[in-house]
Amino acid sequence: QRLTRREQEVLELLARGRSNKRIAFELEIAEKTVKAHVGRVLAKLGVADRTEAAVKAVREGLVDPES
Repeated sequence: QRLTRREQEVLELLARGRSNKRIAFELEIAEKTVKAHVGRVLAKLGVADRTEAAVKAVREGLVDPES
């Protein structure tokens, strides 16, 4: 499944090691909303946790690790 634009934004920040709290701050959304997005990202990527999501995102070119 394709990620929504917001899920992509959350994934990019997650891949850079940001916490849910920091992602919420940067995107100006509630931390609870970030948690929901992270859950959907994990499900769509078929991974168990944030670390796996970050690794898969970089490996598959879903995020630019340099930006």
